[in-house]
Amino acid sequence: LVCIFEKENEFSMIEINSETDFVAKNNEFIKFAEEVTEVALSKKGKLDDILLSKMKNSNLVKDNLVELISKIGEKITIRRSSYLNKNKLSNFSYTHSSLKKNIGKLGVLLSIETTKSKNDINNLGKQLAMQIAASAPLAIDKDGIDTSVITKEKEIITEELKNSGKDPKIVDKIAAGKLNKFINDNTLLNQEWIMDPKKKVKDIIKDFADKDKIIIKNFFRFKVGEGI
Repeated sequence: LVCIFEKENEFSMIEINSETDFVAKNNEFIKFAEEVTEVALSKKGKLDDILLSKMKNSNLVKDNLVELISKIGEKITIRRSSYLNKNKLSNFSYTHSSLKKNIGKLGVLLSIETTKSKNDINNLGKQLAMQIAASAPLAIDKDGIDTSVITKEKEIITEELKNSGKDPKIVDKIAAGKLNKFINDNTLLNQEWIMDPKKKVKDIIKDFADKDKIIIKNFFRFKVGEGI
């Protein structure tokens, strides 16, 4: 499961995994995930600190985890954790495929710096979080993508074009276009807006901001099992 906890514009999110979907629907598993996510907020998402923190029964998270594994009979792992500070930012969350509020198979945390009030951008913030959930950007903009990812993608594109029999004279030009599309598809600001594909996310933000400031500062997207 992915579980989110919020308190006064401060957010934590964890991914906790079992071996079967059946266990992920177990009430004890869900309650454990909820409490661990609450602990994660107080530890600012630092996984090592979370594991060594006490839960309501006065036992450490790591010891309660061992007990839960023994009781359920499956390997259970607290895989990763993230955290958003409330420090002068407007924060938002979104949970997809929810079993209950703030618990599901995919979660998003989003942090925005703005001169508008949180109430004024509440709908936009929720829509942007949904955009991230649906479109899975790698970064906010090009600068946020690891250079090794871009290099690898360029190699793949170039190799495919060479193997397709394209004229070597135009391979580089076509590769540049395809690489640019890859960057646009995988950077939040350059993605097509899911509610109006004729516009890009950056255009929606610019129009909504008008004379105010709206800057996306950070986001986290956890999808259960992704990358394992």
